[in-house]
Amino acid sequence: MPTDVQPGSNGSVTQLMNGIAADARKLIEQQVELLRVELKADLRKARTAEVLLIIGAAFAMIGGIFLCSMLVHLLSLAAPQLPLWACYGIVGGVVIAVGSVLVLVGIHQFKSIHPLPDQTLKALAENAQWIRQWIRNLN
Repeated sequence: MPTDVQPGSNGSVTQLMNGIAADARKLIEQQVELLRVELKADLRKARTAEVLLIIGAAFAMIGGIFLCSMLVHLLSLAAPQLPLWACYGIVGGVVIAVGSVLVLVGIHQFKSIHPLPDQTLKALAENAQWIRQWIRNLN
């Protein structure tokens, strides 16, 4: 809420400048609070996602172990000339290759994430710059 200075009132320039400074300070405080609230909301979402990812990964890992064991025995039946240890090695190598590619893609995607709210930070920086420039112009 802007400071109450009515047009046409006998308010001095000093009162007007103090009102502008108070409004600017309040705007900065509100933007800092908005930044804090946005960060808390993002952290809460990240925590929920983290729990779901861990549980999902545990189930997927257990299922993956059974699936790989099945594939080893299927390969052993399809190619009886291969010893069982070779079948495990082939399936394990394929799983490691696929996993490595997925990890590299995931790392690449993580590098593109910007966890800070860009718009709020930009607005905060613009207002801070405007206030600094306004104070320099007063002097």
